[in-house]
Amino acid sequence: MSDEKIRVMIVDDHQVVRQGFTMMLTAFPEFELVGEAKNGLHAVQLCQELQPDVILMDMVMPEMDGIEATRRIREQLADTQVIALTSFNDRRELVEDALQAGALGYLFKDVSIDELAQAIHKVHQGDPVLAPNATRMLIQATRDKSSQNFNLSEREKEVLALVVEGLNNPQIAERLTISRSTVKFHVSSILSKLGVENRSEAVALAVQNKLV
Repeated sequence: MSDEKIRVMIVDDHQVVRQGFTMMLTAFPEFELVGEAKNGLHAVQLCQELQPDVILMDMVMPEMDGIEATRRIREQLADTQVIALTSFNDRRELVEDALQAGALGYLFKDVSIDELAQAIHKVHQGDPVLAPNATRMLIQATRDKSSQNFNLSEREKEVLALVVEGLNNPQIAERLTISRSTVKFHVSSILSKLGVENRSEAVALAVQNKLV
């Protein structure tokens, strides 16, 4: 096992919060606090110089929030992992946005000292860490998406079903006795409503969500 310390950086706009996490980190000899930042912009600027292994990143801050800061840092420093931290335990969009931006962990600020230490170790090794409530919100989001019909019209559902069967536009036009241009319009509308780029993705989403 390497004796090198895990270099940690704390990003939060409240000094008392930064001090609290600093005290928590000092209880573990394997961690080295290499810097603090008061907002996302400050964090992005410092990261190039400090190149921390793990960042404890507040999500809601002035000048630049934690979402944008995480995105920029992950683009610049692929080896730096981010644990998103927030006081808001009921905002699903924060969880989704943080993970999409590149955060590997998502915890709430009332995390225990041992839980925080374990999370730092895990993300440093490349393993994701989510607070239980964050996991529940993501599961609920998946269920919500699975239960919706994406506002497809009855005709669009018919066209989608034939796309899933593997029919091309001329074949669909013949099957439904409509023009090819009408089929093309419906397919374009379906892709837009499903939020996908092509027919293959539409088929996968349709099967996954039992749309046909």
